[in-house]
Amino acid sequence: MEQDNDKIKVVVRNRKARFDYQIIATVEAGIALHGSEVKSLREGKVQMADAYAVVEDGQVLLKNLHISPYKQTGEDGHDPARTRRLLLHRTEIRKLQAKTEQQGQTLIPLSIYFKGKHAKVELALAIGRKKYDKRQAVAKAEADRRIKQATRKNTER
Repeated sequence: MEQDNDKIKVVVRNRKARFDYQIIATVEAGIALHGSEVKSLREGKVQMADAYAVVEDGQVLLKNLHISPYKQTGEDGHDPARTRRLLLHRTEIRKLQAKTEQQGQTLIPLSIYFKGKHAKVELALAIGRKKYDKRQAVAKAEADRRIKQATRKNTER
């Protein structure tokens, strides 16, 4: 029997991230949001195409995440492109800071979801792929798809 606290409702996924980056590790973090941001997030009014995270002054900050203003909020709504703080333990922040200081590694959000009533982000430690790496990834995925298709046809006979 599933409790309400464990229900996960995915709001948005960064599908291009797995294509553009090689994912090394993932971590779940909470997001510090205003009330109107939570309401917009529940409606799915979020864009995370160019979003990334950085470690500054012992905090992990999420930048370029666009959460549209909630339509019922008056003039005092939130800034859609503001920098948002991610909620992690100090030890996790130190590990991420050490790894991002290595050359070529960055933090990118993979998905934003609600776990129970809390907004969470799945953050990935990743290395950017070159153009030829992307071609190889596409070729490998297509070859795997063809193999599965061929084995499926053989088992049906």
